[in-house]
Amino acid sequence: MCFKMPFKMTRSSVFFLLFLGLLMLMGPFAVPASQDNASDRALFWSIQKNGQQAGYLLGTIHSEDPRVLDFSEIFLSKLKGNQVFAMEMVPNVATLERLTGYMNYPPGQTLESVIGNERFTALQSALSGNQVPAEFISRMKPWAVMLMLSTPPPETGFFMDFSLSLRASGSGLEVVGLETLEQQLSFLEEMPMAMQLSLLDQAIAEYDRVVEVHDQMVDAYLENNLVALQVLSDEQFESIDESASNYFIESGIHARNRRMAQVLLQQLENKTVFVAVGALHLPGEEGLLNLLRRQGFTLTPLAIPFTESP
Repeated sequence: MCFKMPFKMTRSSVFFLLFLGLLMLMGPFAVPASQDNASDRALFWSIQKNGQQAGYLLGTIHSEDPRVLDFSEIFLSKLKGNQVFAMEMVPNVATLERLTGYMNYPPGQTLESVIGNERFTALQSALSGNQVPAEFISRMKPWAVMLMLSTPPPETGFFMDFSLSLRASGSGLEVVGLETLEQQLSFLEEMPMAMQLSLLDQAIAEYDRVVEVHDQMVDAYLENNLVALQVLSDEQFESIDESASNYFIESGIHARNRRMAQVLLQQLENKTVFVAVGALHLPGEEGLLNLLRRQGFTLTPLAIPFTESP
């Protein structure tokens, strides 16, 4: 099924959606796989409580691949049958304006002055094919440009998360965010500078593998295999410093999962909710699947939501 964009994507809006998607999936910085949850391999779940349908939970992937945008009619009917569409953060103009302020240094301070000439030159070389203006890069903070390096350059900005939010809004669902921008960015803003620089160095060094890793993640996703996604993420995760990995797991994954679950539980009290969050927020003892189960919800795995499945 074709779904047309309702507006023209500008460079800034494409980058904004790219940035949100990075936070949703968290690229290589995901919670390590747990053998205790190996049975939780599905990406799409039915949520019930006391025998009543409460909604659905979908783990998304940040990709423009047409295969992850080709939703089946059965899946779309499930989406439209809810009252609320909950995503990690609602992508709107006001949020875009605030995000720009967070990710950029104030006038008088530049990225090069913080990371040094040699590292900045290597960064420019890595991003030479991205068509990102040099003046745009020079204003960015290390954590922001590090995340930019962690995904293939966007082409349309029409990512899976954004597509679902448009469909939900067009079907009359109330679109709500499970986090505020400030909540999402707090662990990045508070990250020690030495850690930011270390992760930036790794992102620069491995930038030539970004497309390859992304394609592997999409292939695993299309197999409806959350465990395989975890394994691929773990392989990337093993290469970063232990202190950085611990920081990302607790502040970037576990804390955010608990916060999103709190807001989601409030929505589920008296409404049916379709939840779409990055797939790697689902598994693990502190993942959304288990956090919902602890509150008495029953989660049942469903078929992959696309028209053509492998």
